[in-house]
Amino acid sequence: MSKTTNKFSPEVRARAVRMILDHEGDYPSRWSAVVSVADKIGCAPQTLHEGVKNDLLP
Repeated sequence: MSKTTNKFSPEVRARAVRMILDHEGDYPSRWSAVVSVADKIGCAPQTLHEGVKNDLLP
């Protein structure tokens, strides 16, 4: 069994991804937007970045 748990609901994760995609133009890079949003919601930037990448895949 995995020791990791999803701390955030699917709705919160989806909103965080939308925030990044909607506001990445306000930052010098997508990574900067990811770091900013991750800090606001209290998660690791790498985790949120994976969510963004997965959301963009078909």
